[in-house]
Amino acid sequence: MANILSLQSHVAYGYVGNKAAVFPLQRLGHEVISINTVQFSNHTGYGSWTGDIMSIEHIDKIFDGLNQRGALDNLDGVLTGYIGDKTLGEVLLKWLRVIKEKNPQVVYCCDPVIGDIDRGVFVRPGVPEFFSEQAVQHANILTPNQFELSNLTGIEINNLADATRACQQLHQRGAEIILVTSLTRKEANQDQIEMLLSCADEALLVATPRLDMPVAPNGSGDMTAAIFLAKYLETNDTAASLAHTAAAIYAVFCKTRQLERRELAIIQAQDEIVLPSRKFAVHILD
Repeated sequence: MANILSLQSHVAYGYVGNKAAVFPLQRLGHEVISINTVQFSNHTGYGSWTGDIMSIEHIDKIFDGLNQRGALDNLDGVLTGYIGDKTLGEVLLKWLRVIKEKNPQVVYCCDPVIGDIDRGVFVRPGVPEFFSEQAVQHANILTPNQFELSNLTGIEINNLADATRACQQLHQRGAEIILVTSLTRKEANQDQIEMLLSCADEALLVATPRLDMPVAPNGSGDMTAAIFLAKYLETNDTAASLAHTAAAIYAVFCKTRQLERRELAIIQAQDEIVLPSRKFAVHILD
């Protein structure tokens, strides 16, 4: 069992941010401290929502209170997703330094939420620059989607060579493990979607069937980062963690489509998150 702190958005209804990350982390056997950057009625993909963005002071006080309780002393992992403002990101890095002073081996998994291919950039000005110029260098694990990989590096991703070149640039800037959560490339089977995992000395690829979803569920990137971090902390094995993550995400999508839901069927597919029934081969790239 690992102790993980997750700093992300929160919704009362649906599954994005911490709602998509905390339960999978717990179901995989880990203890989770969750800090919510926002509390909305539902995710913004619906077009309308209510709720509030937590102030920078609020988040700082939560960290301070946790520190007073000793809750930051024995963390094994830190997971971050949606950052509403670059100033919040700077508060995060301040506390990340405190956490790493207590435990230099803590694994920081940064999901650089910036946007996606369909919607473009959907975060506030300054947030992409925060990830690119500050967060990347601290990330033990970085989990961009294809759009975010391109945004962080300025490299247009059309093929596997582009993707691996972009990952190498991020390695040079400090990121140790890079999981590209949704890779679509011209030379690949268009009936599949891939995940690319890049380390300094190897690259791995896994493909799963592309499912026709009436409305693509939000939150899949949040869940992907959480499951990969959970399995990596458990196994310290990148290939095994990648294989499990791909299989679990595919299973959740299958259940979501079967139930004709817009929100991810995380609860209904929880056993598959722990022990996926369908496996997918991980290939080592030359």
